[in-house]
Amino acid sequence: MGYYCYMLLCADGSFYTGWTLDPARREKQHNQGRGAKYTRFHRPVHLVYIEEQPDQSTAMRREKALKKLSHGQKAILANSYRQSKMNSTPSQVQVLSPGRVNLLGEHVDYNDGLVLPAAIDKEVTIQAQARPGDEIKIRALDLNEEVQMNLASLANKQDSQGQPLPGWALYPAGVAHVLQLHGLAVSGVEAEFHSNLPIGAGLSSSAAVEVGFAVMWEAFGGWKLERTTLAQYAQEAEVKYVGVNCGLMDQFACANGVEDHALLFDTRSLGWRPIKLPEGTRIVIANSMVKHTLMGSAYNTRHDECNQAVAILKGHYPAICALRDVSLAELESVKAGMPENVYRRARHVVSECQRVLDAAEALDHGDGKKFGQLMVATHASLRDDYEVSCAELDVLVESAMRIPDCLGARLTGAGFGGCTVNLVNEEAVKAFIGELKSAYKAKTGIDAAIFLCRAAAGAHVVA
Repeated sequence: MGYYCYMLLCADGSFYTGWTLDPARREKQHNQGRGAKYTRFHRPVHLVYIEEQPDQSTAMRREKALKKLSHGQKAILANSYRQSKMNSTPSQVQVLSPGRVNLLGEHVDYNDGLVLPAAIDKEVTIQAQARPGDEIKIRALDLNEEVQMNLASLANKQDSQGQPLPGWALYPAGVAHVLQLHGLAVSGVEAEFHSNLPIGAGLSSSAAVEVGFAVMWEAFGGWKLERTTLAQYAQEAEVKYVGVNCGLMDQFACANGVEDHALLFDTRSLGWRPIKLPEGTRIVIANSMVKHTLMGSAYNTRHDECNQAVAILKGHYPAICALRDVSLAELESVKAGMPENVYRRARHVVSECQRVLDAAEALDHGDGKKFGQLMVATHASLRDDYEVSCAELDVLVESAMRIPDCLGARLTGAGFGGCTVNLVNEEAVKAFIGELKSAYKAKTGIDAAIFLCRAAAGAHVVA
């Protein structure tokens, strides 16, 4: 966690000094009238100086020292900071932004629950060059498509010729739009990107694109966001610009990944910690080759059904804010007053929240066997109560669990196709992949893409 002293240039030319954990967010709060009394009467304000401190007490002492400086001395500091940013801002960058696999905690992120994702070593790679002006030119190499947009007209979701943006371009365009709404500098760019993440496989290729472009514009803009805040802005782009009511988990994992660790993430408090994966095991992902499209699927419907369940439960238990707050006993007590589909959606979420807690305890004790059992239970719940599986995913899970060295298997991601994730004893991985491919081919006629992956670091600039 970083601690920052900062200075704002106010509308009347005066300076305001403070300290914060997130300078960009604090600037926004001041401009919304939710900062200090002084800035409420001197808006708008603009962030002109930041310096990082090692801890809170040092930041508070430095804040007092900065406040004692004369106006001229503060202006010199602000100008030096501006010049240093201009000199340190790169003109070209390469960004690696990982996909993610969710090990446990499916469809609970938009219900305020805890989740256990991991960033993986399959990623989106962005090569970009800053360019003057407001023009954005992006090439999607895997699709052999290109689009040009203008930063000033992103709200219209149209390209430079006034045509609707293609679906893939909504993700980087949405990120640029949201960053601008939050008062961050977004430059014109010429960029191209490609991915070794299978599109539509439930490995968060969209979140990887969003977070990757946010990191790119961060590098070009010379500003710095705390990684969970950056993930929230990427999520905002997907919800408000693209139109998918996703939770924060995917963007969070893409931004905050830790090598060889899962991330226990509380989507309500935003607290998190890395948890080491079991020794002697490997993650194997099996792509069913059945693609899902979130915007055209029942994803938003499931979201609405969860909200219906909360509304009914609040009539009996007013303190409930989300399904994360509900016990199985409380849910059972109102079952008679719920539509059957709404009850079953809620039962999945409530039971899955408990499974995540149990899984974290299992990982803390290095208990891969227990963790695998919870994975299988999650798949059954997703299949029967949440109804987001499909025949091909069920075949993959059932076939995997017949192989002795597979500790656990389940669908991962939103469902409706995509991938399964498997926890396998390390020494048996090669044989497991061969057996699973053969079994799936025999039962479906489809050649599954099955591959090893490792838990990886979050999105970052590499050049």
